[in-house]
Amino acid sequence: TRYFVDHRKVRVVGGQGGAGAFSFYSEPRKIFGGPDGGNGGDGGHVILKADQQTKSLSSVLPFYQGFHGERGGRKNCYGANGAYVYVKVPVGTLVKEDGEVVADLTQHGEEYVAAYGGAGGKGNRFFLSNENRSPTLFTPGEPGQERVLHLELKTTAHAGLVGFPNAGKSSLLRAISRAKPAVAAYPFTTLNPHVGIVHYQDYEQVAVADIPGLIKGAHQNRGLGVTFLKHIERCRFLLFVVDLSVPQPWVQLQDLKYELQQYDKGLSERPCVVIGNKIDLAESRINLPLLRERVAERVIPLSALTGDNLEELLWHLRELYDTYVKTEQSRGQSPVKW
Repeated sequence: TRYFVDHRKVRVVGGQGGAGAFSFYSEPRKIFGGPDGGNGGDGGHVILKADQQTKSLSSVLPFYQGFHGERGGRKNCYGANGAYVYVKVPVGTLVKEDGEVVADLTQHGEEYVAAYGGAGGKGNRFFLSNENRSPTLFTPGEPGQERVLHLELKTTAHAGLVGFPNAGKSSLLRAISRAKPAVAAYPFTTLNPHVGIVHYQDYEQVAVADIPGLIKGAHQNRGLGVTFLKHIERCRFLLFVVDLSVPQPWVQLQDLKYELQQYDKGLSERPCVVIGNKIDLAESRINLPLLRERVAERVIPLSALTGDNLEELLWHLRELYDTYVKTEQSRGQSPVKW
């Protein structure tokens, strides 16, 4: 199963410059033609390029190296420069080094040189002067720049499914999109985020992420905590999924909001809706009115298993998306499109 990757550690090394040549020109009627060793070519850069068609960092390899420059030749022939290596990353990728942001690729086609190639060496022709008519000095090419970078996506998806393990998040994502996350009757079935695309008739696409389940103490990095709280942080609005069949399902919502608030103040206040899953069970029908009494947000009861009331969720999901688009446009920013 392919899953969504929104952070990646990558080592980049620029290509090494080609060595300069050591040569003296000589032919039958011109024996002492002087030095003619050419310079070596520069090494190739490693360049990160934002691409609108790339949505995940799953295709980014852990190591990249630019092509080496060719060495110089006789008759003042310069070596060819090494080719650049382009690495496609999604729009909205943050590039960090030692914890500091060094680049923010926000536009399609925007580039960032992750590692510069080394300069080519000088041939002995370069050192010709009036004081030294037959130089024997030439230099090797310089090594390329070497760095370790951390790539992070500012946006995982438009909407994030937030809930405790076995609340039915993966089943819900399967029901509203073509994503195929694993579904099983044990906790922590989902260990990596999956992103599904909800298609509408006007060709708008809303990305929904299945975030792995949280537990109490997640903000203290218990269980699989902080890693998955970072995924939630990159979503524009939240879909809280609670299991209506358990006693006091509103306690789940309180615990989820507490974990989000402890991790990042204001995270639990993002636009959201409460999804009461497993409405097909008898216990759920009893708990639904009790949940609505204790929750201020809108509650959408549904069953991911049978498909009951999925239409209401899809309509409200589109309302949240349209509100997000209008808000970004009013700020003069372009909303994230999938």
